[in-house]
Amino acid sequence: MAETKRVLTGITTTGTPHLGNYVGAIKPAIAASRDPGIDSFYFLADYHALVKCEDPERVRRSTLEIAATWLALGLDTSRSLFYRQSDIPEIPELTWLLTCVTAKGLMNRAHAYKAAVDENAKTGEDADYGITMGLFCYPVLMAADILMFNAQRVPVGKDQVQHLEMARDIAQRFNHRYGEHFALPEAEVDDFVATLPGTDGRKMSKSYDNTIPLWLPEKKLRKAIMKIKTNSQEPGEPKDPDSAAVYSVYSAFASPAQREQMRQAFADGIAWGEVKQQLFELINGELAGPRERYEALINNPDKVEKELEQGAERARALSRPFIAELREAVGIRRLG
Repeated sequence: MAETKRVLTGITTTGTPHLGNYVGAIKPAIAASRDPGIDSFYFLADYHALVKCEDPERVRRSTLEIAATWLALGLDTSRSLFYRQSDIPEIPELTWLLTCVTAKGLMNRAHAYKAAVDENAKTGEDADYGITMGLFCYPVLMAADILMFNAQRVPVGKDQVQHLEMARDIAQRFNHRYGEHFALPEAEVDDFVATLPGTDGRKMSKSYDNTIPLWLPEKKLRKAIMKIKTNSQEPGEPKDPDSAAVYSVYSAFASPAQREQMRQAFADGIAWGEVKQQLFELINGELAGPRERYEALINNPDKVEKELEQGAERARALSRPFIAELREAVGIRRLG
């Protein structure tokens, strides 16, 4: 029997899921979780959220929305471990053990910290103005998330590869000092991950305010899709699908046959309004069932909480004995 690979994914709880999150991350992750060769860990990174969000209600609401989203879209929590980071007290404890072997020079090189220092230099501020220890040290917390469960692979965007390298460096330092306890994780970078354009044609992102929220009611979803920018070509004029944001979004949801039919419709001069109507019907058809499940979960937070508590219990069955082993290794032991 083939050995399973342990794969871990964290989702920061600072925002409302949008179509880009769904196509680029959630949908492929849920599909991967059904692979019998993968041992999947998914967690809500609410401690990480505190680095950039000072609104407690937003963190709480985002935690509920994101958890409900994954459950509504079919994450099988009997097969995958689905938990909230803050429910695993061994993670912050491990963060401290790792902090004590982490070189400050390594943290100085972290992209987010360097970018903040550079921004301060541009505006003439003190180098560390407005920089918290949360921002400075969060690569160590990320390392603890990964190493706590000895994940072998971590799917990340290219901007996060440095943090995986740091996690490996920290693990090696700990292993060198205290014995072999940690597997060295590898980044899993998907160069072909679907990037959805937003309503203005740029990448769908909260920072551009061009997102289409995932769980809009039908009428609002249609309205948002109708706002996607198109050019001024008239009905009857052939159009180029490869330069049209509306076609990029359509192709992310369509089957190969549907994509081919739509390309032909573009060549035949389909009207933009008709393209958007077909796009709405396609997306709404895929999300209608999950939307009902999502609404039911959002209105029953106790059910979501129970799922997370059960996930934490299963996760702690692994983290508790491991932190005991690590405490022993560093000399934090019972006397006598």
